[in-house]
Amino acid sequence: MIKKLIRSILGKGKKDAPGASGKSGAATEPDVLGPKQHGIDPALVSPNAVRVTQTLQEAGFKAFIVGGAVRDLLLSVKPKDFDVATNATPEQVKQLFRRAFIIGRRFQIVHVMFGQELIEVTTFRGASAESAPKDEHGRVLRDNTFGEQHEDAVRRDFTINAMYYDPATQTVLDYHGGIADIRAKKLRIIGEPEARYREDPVRMLRVVRFAAKLKFTIDPASSAPIRVMAPLIDNVPAARVFDEMLKLLMSGHALACLQQLRKEGLHHGLLPLLDVVLEQPLGEKFVTLALANTDARVKQGKPVSPGFLFASLLWHQVLEKWRAYQAAGEYPIPALHLAADDVLDAQTEKLALQRKIASDMRDIWAMQPRFERRVGKAPYKLLEHLRLRAGYDFLQLRCESGELDAELGEWWDAFMNGNGAEREELIARKPADASSGPAPKKRKRRGGRNRTKSGGAATDQGGDDAAPAGAEATSAPEQSVPEPSGEAPAASGEAPKRRRRRRSPAAGSDVAPAGDGE
Repeated sequence: MIKKLIRSILGKGKKDAPGASGKSGAATEPDVLGPKQHGIDPALVSPNAVRVTQTLQEAGFKAFIVGGAVRDLLLSVKPKDFDVATNATPEQVKQLFRRAFIIGRRFQIVHVMFGQELIEVTTFRGASAESAPKDEHGRVLRDNTFGEQHEDAVRRDFTINAMYYDPATQTVLDYHGGIADIRAKKLRIIGEPEARYREDPVRMLRVVRFAAKLKFTIDPASSAPIRVMAPLIDNVPAARVFDEMLKLLMSGHALACLQQLRKEGLHHGLLPLLDVVLEQPLGEKFVTLALANTDARVKQGKPVSPGFLFASLLWHQVLEKWRAYQAAGEYPIPALHLAADDVLDAQTEKLALQRKIASDMRDIWAMQPRFERRVGKAPYKLLEHLRLRAGYDFLQLRCESGELDAELGEWWDAFMNGNGAEREELIARKPADASSGPAPKKRKRRGGRNRTKSGGAATDQGGDDAAPAGAEATSAPEQSVPEPSGEAPAASGEAPKRRRRRRSPAAGSDVAPAGDGE
């Protein structure tokens, strides 16, 4: 009541300054810009988005294309998706379209499907009710309050996302000086920044994404609270944080976004230890190459695998733990799986990595030792792996960053592109002892006595580790058995033969699956 009285005294019909802070100080009358003023090309507008606005308007409702689509249109960029805002309720919208689905818990929206294209329709949101459920930090949990268009403009996060385009009249409604901010390349939050970040901490990630993607500067008032309020992101559901991080990393400006994250102090907790990795020469070069390649693929319209992207970002954490497990006496292959478990378990709490993505990451990591086995049948078996291309690209990144010898990447490039005779020549040219790395030494240190005590489990680990490139049952046991652990040989001369006959079947049965299951 007091706020309404003050507004009436100051002048009810007077429009507030664009971008005025505080929700109660919102502009109630927008600037209206015609085609010559805004310069939007109608050819860039989705026909299905026009169809949705037209259908709603013919039914007597207001309807506008809104948000990021209008921002991109003003920048002469074809939007990837289109959102529509209307004064129709979700139920009224659903009745007007054959393939329409109401979704959302915090705020209901309608997805209208046209083949593979999805148009998201939202009802104008009203001023956030004080009674809306919030957590102890002030984050709004659920708010289905509908309202007028000027109230909806206040509820939007940034001035550049609070404009409405009507395809029928080709006019743009600008409530908060969004067009002026676009021309000034400035990113400014609507209202009081601290309160808006507290309502929805994900807005801090969105600030970073838009600033990096659009190459805009963040308004100082909008940037100031971020570093202090960054811990609030920990209170956001992990699945929502993951969705926002995925948008950030697959925006085509992933490297710039990551640099902006660090600049604003938002990287802690999202990708733990990533800042440490980026301070190491090899780690920084590897991550930089991975993100640059991802950005290039996005800009070329090529598909990008989230599993490959996250596998790249977290690789040096896996690598560090892998080496630690091996230093503690673990076999290389089991050590790699343990390292992957540790890293994924830590990340799942923060990012809620989907099971499919986590599975792809494991496959890519687990393939890396197999690329070093270049004799026998092992290279041919690796060609049959479903994730071969992703694993191969990952290997090339490791070589390009200097983590591995470039010769390994060149060998696999020739092998994958060669014919049968060329592949046989490559395999024959590679010394057998160089393909299995330190595995034979590990077997000498661990010894046959340990394998006998622990039975199948230890033998299976040894099989994964020591199997030479081909993982062939006929040759692998002969290489692993003659020197059990550096112990003195038996005196009779018969014992070695008996041990070889008795243990060869077990070794053969464990070694063979190693080539198939990795």
